[in-house]
Amino acid sequence: MIKKARKILNDYFGYDSFKEGQERTISSILNGKDTFTIMPTGGGKSLCYQIPALILEGTGLVISPLISLMKDQVDSLNSVGISASFINSSLSRKELENRIYRAKNGEFKLLYLAPERLKSPVFLRLLKGLNISMLAVDEAHCVSHWGHDFRPSYRLIASMIEKLPNRPIMTAFTATATEEVKNDVVKLLKLRDPDIFITGFDRENLFLSVLKGENEKDFILEYLKNKRDESGIIYAGTRKNVDSICKLLQDKGYKAGRYHAGLSTAERKKTQNDFTYDEIEIIVATNAFGMGIDKSNIRYVIHYNMPQSIEAYYQEAGRAGRDGEASDCILLYGPGDVQLHKFLIEENSSSTDLKKMRYEKLQAMEDYCHTTGCLRKFILEYFGERNIPELCNNCSNCNLNHEIKDITIEAQKIFSCIYRMKERYGVSLVSQVLKGSKRKKVRQLGLEKLSTYGIMQGYTLKEIKDMCKSLIAEAYLYLSGGKYPVVKLGERAISVLKDEKKVFQKVWKAKEEPVEDNELFELLKARRKEIATKENLPPYIIFHDSTLQEMSKYIPEDKEAMMNIKGMGEIKFDKYGLQFLELIQEYLAKNREKAPEY
Repeated sequence: MIKKARKILNDYFGYDSFKEGQERTISSILNGKDTFTIMPTGGGKSLCYQIPALILEGTGLVISPLISLMKDQVDSLNSVGISASFINSSLSRKELENRIYRAKNGEFKLLYLAPERLKSPVFLRLLKGLNISMLAVDEAHCVSHWGHDFRPSYRLIASMIEKLPNRPIMTAFTATATEEVKNDVVKLLKLRDPDIFITGFDRENLFLSVLKGENEKDFILEYLKNKRDESGIIYAGTRKNVDSICKLLQDKGYKAGRYHAGLSTAERKKTQNDFTYDEIEIIVATNAFGMGIDKSNIRYVIHYNMPQSIEAYYQEAGRAGRDGEASDCILLYGPGDVQLHKFLIEENSSSTDLKKMRYEKLQAMEDYCHTTGCLRKFILEYFGERNIPELCNNCSNCNLNHEIKDITIEAQKIFSCIYRMKERYGVSLVSQVLKGSKRKKVRQLGLEKLSTYGIMQGYTLKEIKDMCKSLIAEAYLYLSGGKYPVVKLGERAISVLKDEKKVFQKVWKAKEEPVEDNELFELLKARRKEIATKENLPPYIIFHDSTLQEMSKYIPEDKEAMMNIKGMGEIKFDKYGLQFLELIQEYLAKNREKAPEY
């Protein structure tokens, strides 16, 4: 059956071979095994359940958390002749009844469902009448209370399966899962002796950056100068910030839209559609936007505020570069972000264990912002990967021009101060003592009498705090946790105090982005836009940017050459290929010197 899977991959989706993890996952499903796959965003998770559903007898059900994701995937499948549909709250009663009738008659090979539908007894009766070959749970981390996007309706899936006359093959997929979440998924979905495949969390095409001390709005405007006509997402922590950033961009002539829970359903839907169909370049949003967004040509994701956890950050940042092309993930860190998240933890945590877990995740996120080591290594180790190279050469800590500064003396002063303060206080008070602050609390506690009082008065308070936080991120120091964490000495700090080890810090300059000009690529994009508008489809469903870039690089002059382009299968060529081939031939007639050499 795997040979049949490879043929479907080529004919319908235009790829010659599977990506890492896809073939193992598909083989497991076709062999009737429950399967749980953790695969990075852009790794091709959807093909892992779409292809088996086309081969197995019956209908494949897909539980998906967002209406927009369902529509995107169904549109994409229908565009290549695969019978698929979705059932969710966006449908009228008449359309809902029509799709249910067609589903009962076995018209769909894939049927996408919102998890909330499982609350309906009427809908459960429908499912009992279907020949369900397999069930795929997308964004499976949503089932876990310890995950970053818990959805109570996901807990209904296991009980729904038990009510079916025949248990289908169960599959689950996610891009981000710690060990806790992974165990929860297996347990709560009641997977039976599942094959578990972890293909890694790395997204090599993403350039990761953390910038501190920037004027955020000035940075965004400067960055976007070289990003005209490219799609991007800017995440902000509050609705107020979303509104002000969006207005700023619109006033500067950018095609930008906003998205947050305070807007009407109609405005949110219009903004998302405009972004999907390339009518606007930039969407400014809270974290209410994005999970499951399948738009492949997002070239950058900027976080105006720090997210609450590594899982949330990597999920949101991972919306960039789903087509495998180079893309930027930029986090603009401000210390006020931490205080906002602490307030939200106190307001929204229902149990002591949950509050403790959220504080730990917040501390890991803050450590990421302050580490001087490789950002990619930090994230991969957080998700449990080991033996990661020290340098990735594709993050702001590895790949910028920087110099190494010896801060051993400063570190010893900080460690000594913490020791003399008996490891009972937080970073702010330690920094004030080192600075020689005359604040009332310092005097009330008698801390001005310490020998370390004022020994770093040549630094600003912010510089001392940042140095402390970098030392925490590098495990020289650690925090006790909770709302008011206390800073303590780690084992690495003792070696430094004994002059057995030195401490170094990177000081770097900003990265300069080259500006590229590709005339043919722009012409191909324009042709894609014309076709997409005519067919009322998002442009990336016609062809991904990566496919157009290969066309502009290799300049195929006939069908044989065109079929070697990534993403160009027989069905895609029959439907769209000639229109692009004609454009390329017109381009070469005017620019014969650019024709490829054979």
